[in-house]
Amino acid sequence: MRAVPALALLPERAFVTREIAMYSMTGFASKSTVTAIDGVDLDLEWDMRSVNGRGLDIRLRLPDGIGFIEKKLRDRLAACVSRGNVTVTLKANFRGVTSIGMIDHTVLDAVLAGMTAVTAKAQSIGVQLSAPSALDVLAWRSVLPSGHDFAAFDQANLGQIVAQDFELLLHDFNAMRLSEGQKLAQIIGAMLDRIDALTLAARDLLPERRHAMAGAMRKAADHLTEAVRPDGARIEQELALIAIKADVTEELDRLSAHCAAAKDMLQHDGGIGRRLDFLTQEFNREANTLCSKAQHLGLSRIGLELKAVIDQMREQVQNLE
Repeated sequence: MRAVPALALLPERAFVTREIAMYSMTGFASKSTVTAIDGVDLDLEWDMRSVNGRGLDIRLRLPDGIGFIEKKLRDRLAACVSRGNVTVTLKANFRGVTSIGMIDHTVLDAVLAGMTAVTAKAQSIGVQLSAPSALDVLAWRSVLPSGHDFAAFDQANLGQIVAQDFELLLHDFNAMRLSEGQKLAQIIGAMLDRIDALTLAARDLLPERRHAMAGAMRKAADHLTEAVRPDGARIEQELALIAIKADVTEELDRLSAHCAAAKDMLQHDGGIGRRLDFLTQEFNREANTLCSKAQHLGLSRIGLELKAVIDQMREQVQNLE
């Protein structure tokens, strides 16, 4: 039997032979910028992160008054990311402006008047309402209106500033996903090499297995003929059927074909996560069949190790976009 090294002992190798655009679904980027708009310093604090997902789910959390640019940012992100749950958060604050100075007294008066009307109506029908605190009132939308302040600026100018800052954030985000994706390609490539090696070791065992099975069948046939006088031709026919059903050549051929297909995918740009995930299911199906047909200790061990490597590979594949 050909010696097969353990997975942990495989030499590190550059499986990907050229720079390819393969992205991980997990990524993170943050950015802080101070910019001037109409003579006012504006702090922009970005946070973008993504985790695995079956499809693309984008969640944008923007301050009031900047929502007009949400569709543009969403479309830009969707053009760069095809899968994953992506969350983008933007915090925007004006430097040197205190919260008390930002209170919109017109809105505050309207809120207090509305609260008075609601309280009076509730009391008229016998419903007691707890009184809100000052912090509750300040938390009401537009009482401390960042949106109101942003509305004072030209939308085209403000939108251009936010969009340009978002591009820098997106660049860092994609750079991290690209780095992670290429590392995943290296890991998956090494696992495919391991599957190839195990498949070759299984092929090397087939003559030994065939000889052992033939001996076991002859022994069983001898025991049978001692008890009864069966039809010799019928026994040969049944033994031939058993040998055909126990043959694992097709399973090994398909494992080799799947390895070749997966390695070919890893050499092309673009999102291959879905296709590669489906292919790992086919890998697992062939390994399961190999184990069920083995009838040989060495082949069973190879089949179990194949299943272990395939499971590890599928976990890595599910991180690919």
